[in-house]
Amino acid sequence: MTDKIIFWLNAYMLFFGLAQKLQNKHDCELYAIIDITNRTKKFFENQDLIKFQQTWFLHDHLQKNEKIDIDYLTNFEKKYSINLWQLGINERIFYQYNDFYQFSQNEILSILEKECKLYESILDKIKPDYLITSETALHQQHLFYEICRKKGIKVLMLNQSKLAYKCIISQELHKLDSMPSLSDITSKGRTFDELLNILTSKNNSQQLKLFEKNFGGTTSSKVKAASDYFLKSDNSNMKTHFSYYGRNKSKVFVDYISKSLKTKKRKSFIDKNLEFEIHADEKYILFTLHQEPERSLLIAAPFYTHQLEVIRHIAKSIPPGYLLYVKEHFSQSLREWREISYYKEILKIPNVRLYHPTANIQKLIENSSLVVSIGGTVSFEAAFYQKPSIIMSDMGFSVLPSIQKINSLEELPSKIRDGLDMKVNSDDLDKYLSVLEEHSFELDLKEYEINDANFFRHGGNFHDTEITDEKMQLFLENSKTFFEILTNKYIEKIQKFKEKKI
Repeated sequence: MTDKIIFWLNAYMLFFGLAQKLQNKHDCELYAIIDITNRTKKFFENQDLIKFQQTWFLHDHLQKNEKIDIDYLTNFEKKYSINLWQLGINERIFYQYNDFYQFSQNEILSILEKECKLYESILDKIKPDYLITSETALHQQHLFYEICRKKGIKVLMLNQSKLAYKCIISQELHKLDSMPSLSDITSKGRTFDELLNILTSKNNSQQLKLFEKNFGGTTSSKVKAASDYFLKSDNSNMKTHFSYYGRNKSKVFVDYISKSLKTKKRKSFIDKNLEFEIHADEKYILFTLHQEPERSLLIAAPFYTHQLEVIRHIAKSIPPGYLLYVKEHFSQSLREWREISYYKEILKIPNVRLYHPTANIQKLIENSSLVVSIGGTVSFEAAFYQKPSIIMSDMGFSVLPSIQKINSLEELPSKIRDGLDMKVNSDDLDKYLSVLEEHSFELDLKEYEINDANFFRHGGNFHDTEITDEKMQLFLENSKTFFEILTNKYIEKIQKFKEKKI
């Protein structure tokens, strides 16, 4: 039977490449929602590499109109059990992180209403069997994902495994679709040393550091991005795309200069005031900051987005005789670091030490008594160092008994004391790792992301670029092996759904 598959496509060309391969290897009808800028849109309008049955350019349906149908939005929330203001307030473009435009209440609700109506009409019309998407980083993509889930449409989301250089395809980010109870899994009997060797040989942090170092391209690519934007772009996205409202060229230039100066000043403060060395005579609980803004907070942990307040609450909750060590995330450099006042507020807390982004995270975990994280991989890594942990968002690895998931900050005092008395069981970790290894496959997603950004978007510095069929064909040919592996894994996953093995 022919499968109906709808893709979410954006500036990240991975899923265009996947669709191109999939149409030739699988019996399917392809559809796509395309969230793209105006210059890149021309390629999708004219391309003949993929035969889509129908496509929808998202921003064609979201033109400004502040008349709101509150009854529709109210009924929509009841129908799908989706909290729209949660998505609206946590959308980085709508609030907190937008330096160019301040959205009104009605503008936000109007955009959400148009998205909801568009998505419902698309899904009611084509009734797809599957949604293929990247991890949902922005509200418009996550909203469509949530509606698909509520309608029972199977989701095939590609995401990085917690083992570096490996990926999984699942319905929920960082969760396995068929995770058995740990009691039903036979341990391989691997020791902590053996398990730790697996982690360090496939270390996510090292892969991310390499990605951070290489993402953004060279000075030459940044100059080309600036030239493309300031000299060639007509800046029409300001009128058609809500994410570009207020971004005229003069404001963008001033913002770039301002942020460059702030970045240097903030980095100077970090280097002078944040710590590197562990104090041997101290017992401590470790908390690691998330990069911000980022999906791991805004979507995965929507009620824990104020990390400074979370730190204060943890500091209130730890027993006497312990300190709270807080480590800055190394990739916050991609977001110009945090304001100096933010770091000063952390430094004021009497039982807190603030650590440099380059401080050795493995040593900080290894010498800690407990690890606390909103939703970071550090809670998973802690188990390999025989350290219990606490986590605040729902992650797949929280099935480990040594990882306590809290549902409110009021639980912190008791959970911290319980955690300090916990022991990590190597068999539990061995069992979970066995399942993770079984469902992961070798694929260097981060290397692909760098290649994609360098080839199409001046190292990721400018998204509104022109693409030709010839350029796309060259990229697909250069990435042939990558897409062959990925397509085969997607076909395998679809087959598992059909055989009801998931």
